[in-house]
Amino acid sequence: MIRLHDHRDWAQRQAACHAYSRHDAGFWRDGWWQLHCRLVLAHPPIFRLESRLANDRFYAFVERTWMLQQLPWALLFYVVGGWPWVVWGICVRVSVCVTGHWLIGHFAHRKGQQTWVVDGAAAQGYNVPLAGFISMGEAWHNNHHAYPASAKMGLSPCQIDLGWWLILALQACGLARNVNTPANLPERAGLRHIAAADASMLTEAAR
Repeated sequence: MIRLHDHRDWAQRQAACHAYSRHDAGFWRDGWWQLHCRLVLAHPPIFRLESRLANDRFYAFVERTWMLQQLPWALLFYVVGGWPWVVWGICVRVSVCVTGHWLIGHFAHRKGQQTWVVDGAAAQGYNVPLAGFISMGEAWHNNHHAYPASAKMGLSPCQIDLGWWLILALQACGLARNVNTPANLPERAGLRHIAAADASMLTEAAR
């Protein structure tokens, strides 16, 4: 998952990138591409995971066993409610999560609220307020493009970010450390605040 995210992030930072990576192929085609296809580049970039990630046994275990992790839940659901519970609790749940992740990614790269623009980047992020609560903060995607290394994506008081609350809980338990936020991150190259830019333009026009 880290490798896939880094590949997409690299592509979106370029001056031009394939429509696959910027979700710019239309709704149905983008859905087919993202859910059923894989982009293969003739000259792909080389990604090397840091040793602390590549050699992390927990990450390796999670990646290797993610399908098997559904079995205990399936057994529990079967005992509680039989096959209907298994179908809804496993099959439908996984399908909704995967499809929902694509939907948020699709709309968050097409249109919506913007506070920031990254000059020179082929793909821009947009906030999708309707999905902010259920997406664990992922829908505040304009903020994510502005500060991609930030663990906190809901940057204003009205932007509910359940993922950030979870990270705070993990930090309080000692399970998360060195947590990054915009307060301790350098500004991204090319980042431009739209409101500030508009104010500057109005000032120049007034002169």
